Amino acid sequence: MRIGVVVDATCDLPHEFLREHKVGVLPIAIQLGDEVLNDTRDPDTTIRFYAEQLASKGLDAHSVPFTAEQIREKFLTDIVLDYDYVFCVTITATRSAIFENATKASFAILNDYKNARARQGVSGPFALRVVDSKSMFCGTGVLAAEAAKLARAGVGANEIRKRLDELRENVVGYMVPNDLYYIRNRGIKKGEKSIGLLTYAIGSALDIKPVILCYRGETQPVAKVRGYKQAVERMFRHVAGEIRRGIGTQHLCISYGGPLDQVAALPGYDDLAKAAREHSIEILVSIMSATAAVNTGGGCVAVAWGGELNPFT
Repeated sequence: MRIGVVVDATCDLPHEFLREHKVGVLPIAIQLGDEVLNDTRDPDTTIRFYAEQLASKGLDAHSVPFTAEQIREKFLTDIVLDYDYVFCVTITATRSAIFENATKASFAILNDYKNARARQGVSGPFALRVVDSKSMFCGTGVLAAEAAKLARAGVGANEIRKRLDELRENVVGYMVPNDLYYIRNRGIKKGEKSIGLLTYAIGSALDIKPVILCYRGETQPVAKVRGYKQAVERMFRHVAGEIRRGIGTQHLCISYGGPLDQVAALPGYDDLAKAAREHSIEILVSIMSATAAVNTGGGCVAVAWGGELNPFT
């Protein structure tokens, strides 16, 4: 059985990993005034977006996920021909309509795939499972990377399904934004009010940055630290401690809203990388997607892994 993995464009994984494991990407349109940028996780396009478009138009931008019909067309055009079983891993349903649209599309795909395969001489059944990651950005990446690795290792579809169902309840993600104005304004538009006006005003005046936890589809600040670099360092040192305690995946994902050559210089990264080497944990570093940047702003740092949620210290 040919098992494949498909993600939406918010999933933060390295371009090389996506290409090596042949992970498909469902694009997301970003409306920038009269312009439309199709986020397909192309690294060059994403970097240009950060450098040229985000600062001037980002606050007025909004993302538009693939509709159910667009997802159906994407699958019937090529995905149902290339694979016999596909795991479609999406951003948490609490933050986007992608999971709902993909679920709706799945019924039509399973009804129509036989004709699409027959026209190309592909025999046999096709199956599709849509998975709500209950996380976002590099948290979705943790789940998708696990699925892709297991598929490459020849693990069966049923075993992969069981593993993803277990893991998605235990993906721990943290994020430090560099721009509270971005987080607050985008959050208000989405009904998220964890960073209110008073918090924003005080935070901006005192340069206080929150460390935000994403766990089981919900987000909340777990620490407030004075200074962006200090907040990132505290987050990374906490993650290094979790690695030494023992995590539940052999990889963790980091995404950054800017050029990747700046990640290694972030405070606390050296300690995290050392802990990962000592415990044979692979670090998958990627550019944070353009779609994520619309909601978090440039310079945001996020990290996620699979394992037990422990108090942030």
